[in-house]
Amino acid sequence: MSSAFDMAMPWWQFVWRGVAAYLAAVFMMRIVGKRSFGDMSTFDIIVLVLVGGVLRNSIVGHDGSFQGGLIAVAAMLATDRAVAWACTRSPWLNRFVEGCPTILVHDGELVPGSLERVCLPKAAFRRALHAAGLEDTKSISIARLEPNGRITLIRKQE
Repeated sequence: MSSAFDMAMPWWQFVWRGVAAYLAAVFMMRIVGKRSFGDMSTFDIIVLVLVGGVLRNSIVGHDGSFQGGLIAVAAMLATDRAVAWACTRSPWLNRFVEGCPTILVHDGELVPGSLERVCLPKAAFRRALHAAGLEDTKSISIARLEPNGRITLIRKQE
């Protein structure tokens, strides 16, 4: 019978596995696109839970010790803090990690192909319009899909 404090591998393996899993997950989420979790559906929540479960195996393997998971989580939180610190000091890195906004509407007209490029269904865009009290794009100066997945609508000046 093993103790709750007997680790299956050295502590530094939990550190590098946690850091590697964090960076890989950030990279994959960045590739997937802006809309990933900006407008979460039931499907998005299921994917998020499954990703967490699968990454657990990558991070701690077969380890069931108390401190193994804590070491990995501490490494991931420290990596998150380091990436945030670096992004505040490097505009290039921030653009790479966060991304740039995508213009969806310009001067009242939907930019051709913009919704398709960011995999945003027209129904989701219409919901954003309705949430802002608008029926169509005619009264919008600019609409952007922000890097965090939210849609920003700026009305035309009257």
